[in-house]
Amino acid sequence: MSNEKQLPSTRTTELDSICQKASVIPVLTIERLEDAVPLGRALVEGGLPVLEITLRTDCALDAIARMRKALPGASIGAGTVLTPAQYRRAEQLGVDFVVTPGATDALYRHGVSSPVPMLPGVATISELMNGWQYGYRRFKFFPAESSGGAAAIKAFGGPIPEARFCPTGGVTPENAEEYLKLANVMCVGGSWVTPRELVEAGDWAGIEALAREAAERFG
Repeated sequence: MSNEKQLPSTRTTELDSICQKASVIPVLTIERLEDAVPLGRALVEGGLPVLEITLRTDCALDAIARMRKALPGASIGAGTVLTPAQYRRAEQLGVDFVVTPGATDALYRHGVSSPVPMLPGVATISELMNGWQYGYRRFKFFPAESSGGAAAIKAFGGPIPEARFCPTGGVTPENAEEYLKLANVMCVGGSWVTPRELVEAGDWAGIEALAREAAERFG
């Protein structure tokens, strides 16, 4: 590992700057391209300016491109990035950050030299240690609830207190505060502010109201 490149400390600073904008990061799976901009606008106007668009649908990349153009004040990230090839596609779109559900050595190596910071997914202390060797200090904890929840993140703070996390996966309004009160949690990721029925109905006012409630409740 001694011959591997290390992540510049500026990447940690960039991620901190993004995560400090909101305690809740909506995780979006966009099924219809026409929903992208009004959905993003509703969330931003509701007080949640950091958005993660998962690459789980055929229109995800086009959705990111549209949102980047229409919402210049938002921080737009690509989520569910699985390969360096997907990482490069996200870079070409000018995303502000990349999020992965887990992390391979290939992703870590690409992220070290990428102009776009990566928030790699980890679920165990061994996975955390692997990312640490590459210089990563900020991580997504996923799937949060089924991987031990807030208790697991708190335990990670014993051996590696400098690491900070964004737990995602099973995070709800009922348990978000349990995560956010931990010293090593930066923010949480969730989809409760964009319920499927409101998105399908195009109820952007309803989504804006949920976003505002989350922003005011969790800071």
